[in-house]
Amino acid sequence: MKRILASVTDGKGFDIGLVLLPLAFLFAMSGLPLVYNVVMSFQEVDMFSLGSIVRPFVGFKNYVDLFAQPETRPILLNTALFVSASIAGQFLIGFGLALFFWMNFPGASWLRGLFLVSWVMPGLVVGAIWNWILSGDFGVLNFFLRETGVIEGNIFWRSDPNYSLWAVIIANIWLGTSFNMILLSVGLSGIPKDLYEAAELDGANALQRFFTITLPMMRSTIGAIVALGLIFTLRQFDLFAGITSGGPNNSSNVTQYWAWDLSFRQYDFAKGATISVIMIVFVMLASVVYVRSTRHEVRG
Repeated sequence: MKRILASVTDGKGFDIGLVLLPLAFLFAMSGLPLVYNVVMSFQEVDMFSLGSIVRPFVGFKNYVDLFAQPETRPILLNTALFVSASIAGQFLIGFGLALFFWMNFPGASWLRGLFLVSWVMPGLVVGAIWNWILSGDFGVLNFFLRETGVIEGNIFWRSDPNYSLWAVIIANIWLGTSFNMILLSVGLSGIPKDLYEAAELDGANALQRFFTITLPMMRSTIGAIVALGLIFTLRQFDLFAGITSGGPNNSSNVTQYWAWDLSFRQYDFAKGATISVIMIVFVMLASVVYVRSTRHEVRG
């Protein structure tokens, strides 16, 4: 007993205890629900067996039935479009803003801070705001497009199947642009100024300096941002609940919202868990990319 107490009071035992306590909490709050979700995807689960631990084991039947449903393919395509368009839009606009504020003009600091408002706002609040902006009758976006001559009549962004998914994409790009801008600004600030001065003395123009210095030096930062963007976009739920609710006719439905709809509206908990497991695989792949992108920073 004295040896155990001594190991806790010395530096080594105390450090191990500090690590084990958060790991135990993380396993209890995240690890166990994750394992439970994976197990449930291989079981037959309904309203009557939800409270039971032991349920009928069905193997890969839930996965086979899920991909046999006619709505699975369109929803997966919606998810791919939502993720790729959101990440591309957030990155391109965020990178442009980061380069703009990198010039360090008077007032750049407080103006850059204003862009963080979108990131700290709750998703449902953002969804409610964009609900008004995207309104077909009195929306600000339609008014702006009409006044600039881009469109002649109103576009019903939320109820038109051709535009409903893009309505959520636009809102999600606005929501995540500031996060990309801040991380890219940090990456830009880490590039030595001497490289640009030497390249300028050698006759390189601004475009050449961007492609030969900025992009190569930002490679790890870009990889981390894309990986984090994939994780955050795959877990985006609030905007769909606040703007389109996956409609009309699943035209704006994606996997994360579909998993919730199957579980808590249709009470098909096994199918909802199956979709969640598929999403976990993609999140884990993105996490590997993120860890590899930031590995040298940890070592440094």
